[in-house]
Amino acid sequence: MLRFAVCDDDTMQLEQLQRLLCDYFQSRPDEPVQIEAFHSGEALLERADTIGGFDLYILDILMPGADGIQTGRKLRLLENPGEIIFLSTSNDFAADSYDVRAFFYLLKPVEKTRFFLILDEAIEKRRLGQSKGIIISTTNGPRHILFEHILYAERMGRRIRYYCTDGVIDSQTIRLPFRDMVSSLLSDRRFYLCGASFVLNFQHVTGVNKQTALLDNGQSVALPRSSAASFKKAWGGYWLEETK
Repeated sequence: MLRFAVCDDDTMQLEQLQRLLCDYFQSRPDEPVQIEAFHSGEALLERADTIGGFDLYILDILMPGADGIQTGRKLRLLENPGEIIFLSTSNDFAADSYDVRAFFYLLKPVEKTRFFLILDEAIEKRRLGQSKGIIISTTNGPRHILFEHILYAERMGRRIRYYCTDGVIDSQTIRLPFRDMVSSLLSDRRFYLCGASFVLNFQHVTGVNKQTALLDNGQSVALPRSSAASFKKAWGGYWLEETK
């Protein structure tokens, strides 16, 4: 089941968005969905933290208290951050939405056909992100990890250590080169090989400061000197494509 959260401090706007979503899913009766509405970013954040997050958020930008951008930044700290569609009457906050890694920045008034196409793309992206993963052989048996849960992976001696949103996982002893062992990750455009034995997930990188990658869990990761510049360029290109 898909879980949708809609947030707008304007009651009429909120009701309109709910009607649009109901129309959207009435034309897709095979898609089970739960829609919850919120009048403030604080109420949404409290609910999202309680249930572990929603699959998709539709957020108004201008709200009293926690505005849409501030709310989006806090949602990115959840284990299940979901996709974010921002709504606004102007383009003034488009750059901020890029920093929050929003799926789309949509201007009001919302045009129904355009909105439905964006929802189709967001849901498809969410499905693909949730379904792709990797099987890791560990001393306690095989582990399946979704790509979206992997922050980064690095070679530690003769093992690969995977840093994930819910902890650290060590592989068994590897007998092939590091690049070969993480080839399934590198086949996905979210992952980037830094140097010979380090892979980072663009999806969890919120910024790059010189030779440091800033992650959405508050962690900082040092980049190899030789690949810091190319990583920053590739990271920027990734999010440019994601937010088109």
